[in-house]
Amino acid sequence: MMMNELPIRAMRGTRFLRAKVFAPVCAGLLAASIALPGAAQSANTTGTAAPPATSAATATESTLANRLQALYPSTRFGAVNPTPWPGVFEVVMGANLAYVDQSGQYFLFGHFYDMKAQRDLTAERKDTLARIDFETLPLSDAMKDVRGNGARVLAIFSDPDCPYCQKLEADIRELTNVTIYTFLMPLVSLHPAAHRKAVSVWCAKDRIAAWQATMWRGEAVPQADCPHPVDRNVVLGERLGINGTPTLVALDGRMLPGAASKEQIEAWLQRSAVSAQGDAKPGVMSR
Repeated sequence: MMMNELPIRAMRGTRFLRAKVFAPVCAGLLAASIALPGAAQSANTTGTAAPPATSAATATESTLANRLQALYPSTRFGAVNPTPWPGVFEVVMGANLAYVDQSGQYFLFGHFYDMKAQRDLTAERKDTLARIDFETLPLSDAMKDVRGNGARVLAIFSDPDCPYCQKLEADIRELTNVTIYTFLMPLVSLHPAAHRKAVSVWCAKDRIAAWQATMWRGEAVPQADCPHPVDRNVVLGERLGINGTPTLVALDGRMLPGAASKEQIEAWLQRSAVSAQGDAKPGVMSR
């Protein structure tokens, strides 16, 4: 491995760079934070990233970002943010987070906890970074199913030949007071006939009825063709980092992959409602 390339394997778990130097420091600080909770009272407990207090702080982060890119030109770095831990900065690396000192020499890969507030700040930040801006979704390219008062809103990326998608549809059959936008996203590498089926569903006279017939009852959809968004949906899913179906997207931008049960989705939608009450527009990452 070249000296200027940050080890990717360190990003896949809780591992350390320069562990012999950094690990004792981490252990000592963690022990101090547990023994002396009062010392953490001045820490920012609103999240890992804290807004810079002065322009000097902004300059420090900009300088560190440039330094990291110069030290490790083969690694793509994103934003550099301050943390409540003095001298330690959060650096975004794709879907991963790392913590680095101002020299750019020492990295910590793992979870950053606020012991006083009992919060996993890294998990909270990853949840925010993984969100998408629901308002940017091309909803005209999705099938719209309004049930009950339609108050709760979610999008589903689905494949007509995906057995997990079929299970999900069966589980949420009784889901009410919801508006569901279904983006037809056939994974032809797994299901070669799915693209044709997706197009036929979209081109049916009643798209929702055709979709429910094939997903709920396994009925064949009469083959049809017309201008459709299926190929655009595949590209959209790839751009959003959706590489499997089904994947659900809440109004607040959270994603839920896999065939969750109706009860799990109810709880997940409740979190979306609470988030909407707390923030007019949740923080999202551009994609």
